[in-house]
Amino acid sequence: MHGLRGISKYRSIWISDTHLGTRGCKADYLLDFLKHTQSEKLYLVGDIIDGWRLKRSWYWNDTQTAVIQEILKKTRNGTEVIYVPGNHDEVLRDYLGLIVGGVKVRDLVEHETADGRRFLVIHGDQFDGVVRYAKWLALLGDWAYNLLLWMNDHFNKTRKLLGLPYWSLSAYLKHKVKNAVEFISCFEEAVAHEAKKRKADGVICGHIHHPEIRQIDGILYCNDGDWVESCTALIEEADGKMEIIHWADTAAVVTSRHQIAHDQRSHDPREGGRVPSGKSTSPATARAS
Repeated sequence: MHGLRGISKYRSIWISDTHLGTRGCKADYLLDFLKHTQSEKLYLVGDIIDGWRLKRSWYWNDTQTAVIQEILKKTRNGTEVIYVPGNHDEVLRDYLGLIVGGVKVRDLVEHETADGRRFLVIHGDQFDGVVRYAKWLALLGDWAYNLLLWMNDHFNKTRKLLGLPYWSLSAYLKHKVKNAVEFISCFEEAVAHEAKKRKADGVICGHIHHPEIRQIDGILYCNDGDWVESCTALIEEADGKMEIIHWADTAAVVTSRHQIAHDQRSHDPREGGRVPSGKSTSPATARAS
């Protein structure tokens, strides 16, 4: 897909919510991302394999197998791979503290950036009241969500035939639903509060399929997004800056720059607490800035 592109090197990479084992997983984009990036550390922040879906009906293709092989290849080539299971791959929580195929399985971890900041890394389902207290309701929501992803997939196949870029119908609808927006806000605040309790400088999570970097009460909240809607990853540059990379543009990779220097730790009232996201740039421009 982007075969002529070189390898982008980062200090750390976080991905989550790939949902391998579902038709909604954008495994081709994910494989392309993994092949064109290198890092000292690769964090798999939960819901990498969708155990819920695989229990109901088996779906797996060669591209998804290639994704797993590429991750294991990275461990052999010296990348430290840390897997923090989520609710959809909760079966792996039985292996916490172990190393499986060179991959470290952990419940939560603390990451220190190049500029000395401490980040709590956690999937985030612990803060989702629906998943935590009413699993049957969460499964019903999962069924409806998979239907929406199926619609999204067919919608984008049509757009591709027409020469139009990828566009996430499910993400668009989620932004338009008031309750979804309120849920996202409450989730972000709950996760940030946990990081503050642990005296961390920030938190990195997944779970809600909503890529974001913003300040919440003095905590830098980072969500790496997903690979069924957004096709995003969180990366740490060599100097400790955190950015969200968008990999869904079929013409070129678009990087949404979030210039978060280590001195941008306080709440900015001019932005309502959000760190301005900057303009989308090409990878070459992003590296030069």
